[in-house]
Amino acid sequence: MSGEGRGGGVAATTTGWPATVAAVARRPRLWRAAASQVRRLARRRWWARPPFLPVPDSAWLRFRLETQYGDDHHPPVPDDVVTWLQWSADNAHPTRRERR
Repeated sequence: MSGEGRGGGVAATTTGWPATVAAVARRPRLWRAAASQVRRLARRRWWARPPFLPVPDSAWLRFRLETQYGDDHHPPVPDDVVTWLQWSADNAHPTRRERR
């Protein structure tokens, strides 16, 4: 299913931030990678500015959504985020894999 951005035909239950968080929450193996990415992508001094959450800079996020989906207002697709986090987890510590 491809999204149409800004009020397009993408069902809210299959895309967007709540569905993405739920998709990651169902995969405990990805929690460490997700926490690591939150730390890496959070704005500097996020605790000092609203919304007081460790979220990425809005300009950076719009750029990433534009390059991924062709529309800076397209909601994230949970499967895309899960795939990225799996890749991130698999490649976070290549030396760990070599020790196995």
